[in-house]
Amino acid sequence: MGHRKRWYTISGVLLLICLASMLFRGLNLGIEFQGGTVFTVPVTVTSSTPNELGRVVEDTGLSELDGTSVVTIGDHSARVQTRTMTPEEVVTVRTALAQFVGVSVDDVAYSTVGASWGQQITERGIQALVVFLVLVALMIWAYFRDWKMSVAALVALVHDLVLTIGIYSVLGLTVSPASLIGVLTILGYSLYDTVVVFDKVRENVKDITKQKHTYSEQANLAVNQVLVRSINTTVIGVLPVAAILVAATFFMGPGPLEDLGLALFVGMIAGAYSSIFIAAPLLAQLREREPEMVKHREKLGRRTARHARGSMQSVAEVADSAEQDEDDAAKGTRGGPEVILNEVGEDPWELEGVEVEGIEVDDLDGPEDDRAEVAATRRQPRRQSRGRRRN
Repeated sequence: MGHRKRWYTISGVLLLICLASMLFRGLNLGIEFQGGTVFTVPVTVTSSTPNELGRVVEDTGLSELDGTSVVTIGDHSARVQTRTMTPEEVVTVRTALAQFVGVSVDDVAYSTVGASWGQQITERGIQALVVFLVLVALMIWAYFRDWKMSVAALVALVHDLVLTIGIYSVLGLTVSPASLIGVLTILGYSLYDTVVVFDKVRENVKDITKQKHTYSEQANLAVNQVLVRSINTTVIGVLPVAAILVAATFFMGPGPLEDLGLALFVGMIAGAYSSIFIAAPLLAQLREREPEMVKHREKLGRRTARHARGSMQSVAEVADSAEQDEDDAAKGTRGGPEVILNEVGEDPWELEGVEVEGIEVDDLDGPEDDRAEVAATRRQPRRQSRGRRRN
């Protein structure tokens, strides 16, 4: 939570790059969205195949073929996409392509999608996305009873949506219905991860005004508690998607599988990132602005200040007491009798260098055990005195 500005900055830069690419370069919409005719040509693919097939189509003399797109599919096929053609124009182009590659006209497959059908697909996709976002907001609000969680979750979903679609624009990849399916799928995945984080936050901030922590501190604790789980879930989900993407890119060539794999790969990583670094900090920031949370922080601040003053006073008292003890010890040493810790003398009761008053040798007459007992009794007060002075 304390580094939210850093995460906002990183996401802001990525979003600006994606939005700028979509604004100036646009999206390479597939034939399903903008309509057109696609020819699939069996040919041995080389580095010059796309340019050669493009010139073949242009040499037919048909109008409005400047936007022809040619992509290779594996090592033995190519796909030529043009504007929507009439049946007569289709025959012309098929014949030209078949003659160039040396195959029969029937071997050059084709399909035509009308512009109206492509527009309908686009409208349905946008409607599905809007309905999905509305249902997400209502579901989160109903489950958590907190509209701020709905706002934070929607911001994270839009973040993932823009990043995923922006990758298609930056890389110039074709947006197909498979891409749209992938985008809707990753939004569901991102929502799941966000709900997991929010559920832990709700658990930690229960009766937050009675706790000794702020909302941001408890939200930060919740993120740390689910971080490993989020990372593990993302890695487990991304690995098979990465395998699909690699297989489609290097072995199967461009197609629906590649479009779906790319959307899932980018979206799942973006979803895990946004749940931790965007949704949770944004929620904490929104909640910390509430008057109740402001009063709670001020109360904790006053309590912390009192504790700090008490700790400083205690330290000062301890220091003064230690200094006084040192002074007392020094005065006692200068004014009192000198204590010399020497070895025991010849007699058990005698200390070398210390004059013992009040003890006569005659007092210790008697058996040796009795003399030792009396000597031990006399030494005990001196031992206790030395112990106190050492302390």
